[in-house]
Amino acid sequence: MCGIHTSDGRPVGHVHNHPPRTMLARPQPFPRGRSRRRFLGEFGKGSLAMAVMTPAVIAACSSDGGSETGSATSTPSNSSSTTAEPTTTTTTAPVDDTSDAPADTVETQPLRWARAELGFVSAFVLARGTSAAIVDTGVAGSADAIGQSLTDLSLTYNDVEHVVLTHHHGDHARSIAEVMERSSNATVYAGEADLDEISFGTITGLIGGEDIFGLEALATPGHTAGHMAVIDHDTGLLVAGDAIFTAAGAAVEGPDQFFDDIPLNRESIRKMAQLSYNTLLVGHGDPIESGADAVVAELAASF
Repeated sequence: MCGIHTSDGRPVGHVHNHPPRTMLARPQPFPRGRSRRRFLGEFGKGSLAMAVMTPAVIAACSSDGGSETGSATSTPSNSSSTTAEPTTTTTTAPVDDTSDAPADTVETQPLRWARAELGFVSAFVLARGTSAAIVDTGVAGSADAIGQSLTDLSLTYNDVEHVVLTHHHGDHARSIAEVMERSSNATVYAGEADLDEISFGTITGLIGGEDIFGLEALATPGHTAGHMAVIDHDTGLLVAGDAIFTAAGAAVEGPDQFFDDIPLNRESIRKMAQLSYNTLLVGHGDPIESGADAVVAELAASF
């Protein structure tokens, strides 16, 4: 699927630094009083489909963050297209007009999103007004495709304030240096337990509960030790990284060999199944844009 999207719907980490070792301001805890409205959509019952993995995904999802062999111009094996160009997707979802939060800050403006499809993996641009956050940077050479997603949201790299890496694997973090060369005003975040695996200058460590761009950081370990997700409670959107895959409209587990700790990842899925959101964005698989929390709850109930 394709698109720009307008969705309607705790302790703080410290900073680890790779050279140069410069201290950064800590992210603020996510406001506990923020409303968590439930956005239920229709969910078609059916058998749970298992993800079909291409050789490129198998190489890229290796626990060795530097082992991915794909690129931003890889073509998925299930695509009939002869082009290998990355694409950006666009859709629109309703905006919650009942929020009691003030509308005079970036964090409280409606969230829009765009998906940069990088062959076998996706990165996402989240936007509020004229500010943006990027979640994951893809394989090497992905900066142009992510830049196109910014353009589709009428933004540029100069508008990027935050870059969140869900985990250290190369298909999600390999373009971090290239993206940050263009996003000179942005702060980089990743889970504390993954920091030593990411080759980049200064990264703000997350442990869960931080407020980034109006998003709550969620600790979702299992795929990697420091895997993180982010959720916008007000607009009902969850970016789950590789903690969850999707296939045929269902939420599924990824292949066992790509997970550091399968039981721990299932606990993370159960945690996400208890939250309320309408839209689910994942690294591998198409977004689910209606009743996503019910879809994840069905996966959690299958364990």
